[in-house]
Amino acid sequence: MTKRNNAHEQGDVGNEMVGVVDRNIAALLSRRQEEEERKPLQERIADSITRFTGSMRFVYIHIAVFSTWIVVNLGVIPQVVPFDPTLVVLAMVASVEAIFLSTFVLISQNKMQALADQRAELSLHISLLAEHEITRLLKLSAAIAERLGLEESQNPELDELVKDVAPEKVLDRMGEAVKDDAEKRGD
Repeated sequence: MTKRNNAHEQGDVGNEMVGVVDRNIAALLSRRQEEEERKPLQERIADSITRFTGSMRFVYIHIAVFSTWIVVNLGVIPQVVPFDPTLVVLAMVASVEAIFLSTFVLISQNKMQALADQRAELSLHISLLAEHEITRLLKLSAAIAERLGLEESQNPELDELVKDVAPEKVLDRMGEAVKDDAEKRGD
């Protein structure tokens, strides 16, 4: 094969990969948009509030409002009569606002955690499928190597690799390792 043909084939593979990536991105964006459209009104309102309160605009507004409130109520401006000279009302307003803001943040975090859990489960599912496919390919490769009489087919490590992995056993083993580690640390 000439260098030019080889480069052309690699370009085709690259274009195929770009096509797969573009398709996956489009599918994920479409799914995200569908989920956004299905959200109830109260969730959309909570998301909007959380987005706004996490912005610099929110910070600037609070700096302006609190600064003005404090300056007015400290009696710095002689023409303006203080309406909260002890700043107790300001403290109360800030406390109530903090309660509501922390609630919106918790709502947002709960939704993000649920989404992260879904993504982790999807990732695990894809990994298990990939592991299954790789095991099948290893079995096929081992059979071909054995048929051809290659030394690699006698590798004892290969015997272990061609066994299917049971996810439950891996999770059980991980749990045991975590428990053993915790016991060693005295937790």
